[in-house]
Amino acid sequence: MADLPIAYNADGLIPAIAQQHDTGEVLMLAWMNAQSVAESLATGRVCYWSRSRHALWRKGETSGQHQRLIELRMDCDGDTLLLLVDQTGAACHTGQRSCFFRAVRDGAVVEISRRLTDPALLYQNHAPAAPHD
Repeated sequence: MADLPIAYNADGLIPAIAQQHDTGEVLMLAWMNAQSVAESLATGRVCYWSRSRHALWRKGETSGQHQRLIELRMDCDGDTLLLLVDQTGAACHTGQRSCFFRAVRDGAVVEISRRLTDPALLYQNHAPAAPHD
């Protein structure tokens, strides 16, 4: 793979926004390092870097809620990635389709979508991991 013009931060990370490729729905924001970018491009299965676990985080390896990479895009400065993905099930560890399921309306935080699945079911065979950062 050719060297990509990606501007990682001082910790070797770059923010990555996951967006459903066919609907434009913004699913989540996570972090990637050079290894997770390379793995995602090589395998077509999205891999992030977990800041809390200090380890590669292959989306869906404990929940079954995978992301298939359709296209990786970089912003104009190369310091943010946009991942166009095909999301299987919930993207959020809370069981929501998107991590952005709350909105401020009339000064109050309200949930704007229904949960797809009970989060306990996502991790029933595994101890719940820390949220994806």
